[in-house]
This record gives sequence, C-alpha cells and structure tokens, in this order.
Amino acid sequence: MRNRYIEAFEKAQIGERARPDFSAGDTIRIGIRIKEGEKTRVQTFEGVCISKRGAGANKTFIVRKIGANNIGVERIFPLYAEALETIEVVRRGRVRRAKLYYLRNLRGKAARIKEIRSKKPAAEQA
Repeated sequence: MRNRYIEAFEKAQIGERARPDFSAGDTIRIGIRIKEGEKTRVQTFEGVCISKRGAGANKTFIVRKIGANNIGVERIFPLYAEALETIEVVRRGRVRRAKLYYLRNLRGKAARIKEIRSKKPAAEQA
C-alpha cells in the first residue's frame, strides 16, 4: 500500500504528459532535448524497447540500437523525464517475453523481431 502523499506528489510530477502506449519489442523513436551551452537541440534515438519497469513517476524503459561498427548501444530513459521531447512508435513487435535481454547476444538476422500487422477495416479493403 502506497502513501497517499507520495501518490499525490507523483501525479503532480507526471502532470498532463501524454505518452504513447508501447511495450517490449516495439521499435520506438525518441526525441531527446540536449542543451549545449546556450543552445538546445533535439536528438533522435531509434531502437527496440527491450524492457519497461517501475511504476508511477519512477517508470523507466531501456532502448537498444546497433550503432557504428555493429556495436550495441543501450540507453535507459525515465518515461516522464523533462528531457524527452517526443516518443513515437515506429513498429509494433510480436514477442513472447516482457524483457528482451537475450537480444544482447544476437547479431544480424537472428536479432530480428516479427512485426504485428494491423488489420485494415473491411470498408478500406473493398
């Protein structure tokens, strides 16, 4: 059972921030606000979400991508961080695990994740 004061504080921290619904296996593109001196810019980080954890304002997720020279890069992002400008779901992945840590040991085609294809309504197919 959680303290009601802590819950009220977390609700204030989260505020009205709308975040898309995504899960492990989804390919997501994140826009991160980076401050360099007086200037700020948005840098994108696109990769596969390999895990989500936590609750409330403490919710975090790990995104993995393959960088230069086939080196895997993982970053942990707080879901409600001020620095996160955008979160966009690029592809929905069909996986059977909640944590995809096994992808760390796979390379190339073995590391592919099947895509969930959304069915079009019958009116559009005709």
